[in-house]
Amino acid sequence: MKALLILGLFLLSNTVQGKIYGRCELARALKKLGMDGYKGISLANWMCLAKWESSYNTKATNYNPGDKSTDYGIFQINSRYWCNNGKTPRAVNACHISCNALLQDNISQAVACAKRVVRDPQGIRAWMAWRSHCQNRNLSEYVRGCGV
Repeated sequence: MKALLILGLFLLSNTVQGKIYGRCELARALKKLGMDGYKGISLANWMCLAKWESSYNTKATNYNPGDKSTDYGIFQINSRYWCNNGKTPRAVNACHISCNALLQDNISQAVACAKRVVRDPQGIRAWMAWRSHCQNRNLSEYVRGCGV
């Protein structure tokens, strides 16, 4: 019985947790998906953003009670503007995507939506975590030793 309980807890935590990328693993994946230099944004900036938004966790979510929106996935993309969760009032869904698609272990849809976000006038400044933790900083540590 104890073994079944432990197995159940493991499966539950794995479901909620999702894939947590290793630093270099994510750097290689983002480079492969064309993020290095996209709209002039270095790979180190994307890595810093993902670290501070989700700790590289594909299943990360954060509810924002003020506007009743939720941030989703590795880049914490917001349901008010970028995706549809069926719950956020006055949602725009500029990425034309379900918010659940941003929680997949395969991050290609999250990357495509993040690229859409930075095509807006704010660019990468749309993310508060980037402005607080990455802007005007030496970000080489985020890609050091990764061979990218």
